[in-house]
Amino acid sequence: MHRIFLLVIIILFIATSVVVTVIAALVPKVLVQPTDDRFHQERFVIGFWVDPPADERMDERYQEIANANFTLVFGGFGAKTDEEITRQLALCDQYDLGLLVTRHGKDLDTLPDGPACWGYMLLDEPGPEKFPKLARKGRIIRELRPGKLAFTNLLPNYARRWRHGGGSYDEYVRRFCEQVDPDVLSMDHYPHFRADMDGREDYCDNLAVLREYALKYNIPMWNFFNAMPFQAHTDPTESQIRWQIFTSLAYGAKGVMYFCYQTIASWEFKKANALIAADGSKTHHWYQAQRINAQLKAWGPTLMKLKSTLVYRIAPGHIPSKVLEFGPIEDIQREDRDPHHDYLIGIFDHEDGRQAALITNYHFAYSAWPTLKFRMDPSEIVELGQNGEEVPLRDDSPDLAGWQFRLDAGEGRLFLMSKTEISAPTR
Repeated sequence: MHRIFLLVIIILFIATSVVVTVIAALVPKVLVQPTDDRFHQERFVIGFWVDPPADERMDERYQEIANANFTLVFGGFGAKTDEEITRQLALCDQYDLGLLVTRHGKDLDTLPDGPACWGYMLLDEPGPEKFPKLARKGRIIRELRPGKLAFTNLLPNYARRWRHGGGSYDEYVRRFCEQVDPDVLSMDHYPHFRADMDGREDYCDNLAVLREYALKYNIPMWNFFNAMPFQAHTDPTESQIRWQIFTSLAYGAKGVMYFCYQTIASWEFKKANALIAADGSKTHHWYQAQRINAQLKAWGPTLMKLKSTLVYRIAPGHIPSKVLEFGPIEDIQREDRDPHHDYLIGIFDHEDGRQAALITNYHFAYSAWPTLKFRMDPSEIVELGQNGEEVPLRDDSPDLAGWQFRLDAGEGRLFLMSKTEISAPTR
């Protein structure tokens, strides 16, 4: 009797297994695959701090933002109430702008949503003691708003050591990545351009740390830079704004954000002159941003396909051929009468298998005319034009030997070519 009972149990088990297998085979695979609830950046970010007031001129102001070739709005200063944020989202959708909503004190499950909503601004410049709470909020947002960004902007490396948690800046960023598990790595850094206070090297060091962890965790890096006078900062020239942007690109940034767009009343900003003045009029910086952003926006689709592999600094006194050990550029030469070499070069892998090189003029006061020697025939190389089109190389000084390329102060030029056999591990 026991044997018969055992045999029945075995037969039922086998039958059940067969039924489950058949059902699993008939269910569409899409239903059994886990859903991806993480934010994925698809568009190059050109953004800013301080959104304009939510007043009767709101439509006009957001049309101006689009006309200045921005792609992402950070909320929190202008639109504050539910009604104002709803208008803000509608205008961003109308003018093809993304929006990071800021709604402090709002329950996460009631945060606004919509096609233009990229996600939510959680906190600016947190110390490590805030990381556990940010991690919890990020998990909740992924659950409640799959695909939306839980955005936090980190401190710069020049913040006081205690604000980093008492350790190094590298440790601060590492702890943020490990504990918060972000989808984007971002910080703000405002370098000085004064003769007695040159902060450019510190700016590059900050970008280098973000680049390291962005590559390690396979997430994009963004950064805020300075576009107005405040405290001890001089009013940046257009070339100094350009220098900050192209330097960020050389380190692989997938987003650059202006500080600030709208001028706000504060003891720090007595000189005012953000992109938009306190009275709503455009300053000289608005027109500068419009020009620079037009190129950035056109370059955006290509920049989003590049992965940083190397960054070279060729400073005065360096021998370029010795520095450029790997990558598609073999040497940089100059006329004896020209200023000494001062360049920042980013090397990238393009997702289509090609390689890219961005050479940036590290000088912000005058132009440069480098003679570039590539490791392949120049006929095999194209340049990314101002409008984002790939164009054949053009010698800017054909009467001189070699290939001359003019670089305006702080400007960068991007070249695309087949991948060279001489390469180095990603670092």
